[in-house]
Amino acid sequence: MVALDTKDTKNQRKADGTGHAGNDPRPLSQVFEDLADKTTAPVSFTELEDAFTDRSFAALLTFFAILNLLPLPPGTGIVTGIPLVLVSVQMVMGRETVWLPAFMRTKTIAPERFRQVSNRVVPWLQWLERFIRPRNWPFSQRQGDRWLGAFTTVLGMSVVLPMPLSNWLPALATAIIGIALCERDGRLMLGGFILGVVSISIVFGFAFIAANVFAYLLTFWPF
Repeated sequence: MVALDTKDTKNQRKADGTGHAGNDPRPLSQVFEDLADKTTAPVSFTELEDAFTDRSFAALLTFFAILNLLPLPPGTGIVTGIPLVLVSVQMVMGRETVWLPAFMRTKTIAPERFRQVSNRVVPWLQWLERFIRPRNWPFSQRQGDRWLGAFTTVLGMSVVLPMPLSNWLPALATAIIGIALCERDGRLMLGGFILGVVSISIVFGFAFIAANVFAYLLTFWPF
């Protein structure tokens, strides 16, 4: 049985912005692992939100970003990137809880598939969690959500763009920022921000080149 924080500890965490964003003291990797171990039925996004407790924004941001890092069929980013944008926009709006459309809330992942995802994600998270801790966090909780939400909205839109290999780097940057937000790790957040800027530059650079090539080819199109 997991011991919850005492009231004083929780209040202190809220006051100084340290520790996990919610009441659950488990690291994010343990949340994924526990959910994968005990699930015997398809996992819905609503169940994921409940499992992530008060960390739902940052944790769902991380989860949807990680989905885009898995080997999926071409064009899947259009579908898996939309939740990234939805969650990020709501962070900018300052919502206290995540809202997802009904068709998305009832969307489920088969338990075998969820365990496969967890088996890929958990070792990576566990490795990363050895190095991260609450430090150098430059924002208050709500202020950080808004600023980082604005940035991950742009990253999410980059993921949605139907361009080959355009979604991997923005998704990785979003996952890193989501984990940093969970743990209030300012150094990790800075790393995710830098990677995000690089990925956005690459994606929009490719988009600019593609647009110019398309415009050039149109000059030869017979009308």
